[in-house]
Amino acid sequence: MATLRGVSQPELSKKLFKMIKSENHAIGAYESASRERINIASQLSDWGEATGDDSISDISDKLGVLLAEIGEQEDTFAQNLEDYRGVLKQIRNTESSVQPSRDHKAKVTDEISKLKYKDPESPKISQLEQELVRAEAQNLVAEAQLTNITRQKLKEAYDIHFAATIERAEKQIMLARHGRRIVNLLDDTPVVPGDARPAFSEAAQARQILNDAELDLREWTPNLEPVSSSAGGMSANLMPTTAGTEAGTGTAGTSVSGQEEMGGTAGQIEDAGLSSSVPQREPVA
Repeated sequence: MATLRGVSQPELSKKLFKMIKSENHAIGAYESASRERINIASQLSDWGEATGDDSISDISDKLGVLLAEIGEQEDTFAQNLEDYRGVLKQIRNTESSVQPSRDHKAKVTDEISKLKYKDPESPKISQLEQELVRAEAQNLVAEAQLTNITRQKLKEAYDIHFAATIERAEKQIMLARHGRRIVNLLDDTPVVPGDARPAFSEAAQARQILNDAELDLREWTPNLEPVSSSAGGMSANLMPTTAGTEAGTGTAGTSVSGQEEMGGTAGQIEDAGLSSSVPQREPVA
């Protein structure tokens, strides 16, 4: 049975609730793609060994290692998207908390309108108008809090999202370039029936390419233009710490989400070698 959680969502937060739920499905797809990529990499390695061709066996094994690492980047990307999704939830929760304030203001306004139509001289009108003043004041604060948190968290969320996208792309590009180097080691010169192919002599070079890939991943660091924020002057109640806070008194020029410290270890490279899910076979002599 499908969840009913979205049915009772306040009108103000329904659209973002739907988007966050869709993002959850997308994250699941990235996680699934990661598992499939790693599985396919293992199958490639197994197939290469089964061919009985020493060159193909070694090349497919090394390619499997790189392809599995590319798959690992998908999983790391999915984890970073969970962080981005968590920030969006803060906006959604604030929207949900503001809805009652809007509803109360609208309700009092509607009651005044109806009473003025039915009984223009009713003493209750004055009471309702006083209540409306209080409701408008409360709503004014709530709306200010909403716009403050929305702007701050929208910047923070997409700082995380795009930094994660860049990290995945740059690391996968590095791995793909090394993969092409390995592919280039395979001699595809045609042979005539009865001729034997030369023994594979590039095993050491293929191993070195994996070492190069490992080193590149280990030394990778993000090189991002910071997403600045002026929200440093906002207090715990989501309002400026002082009235009329001057622009720029926050943390302008600093990254919203601190992405410069974001997992430069995606792929989890170990000292002993690439953390591939594909076991490496010993090079064929």
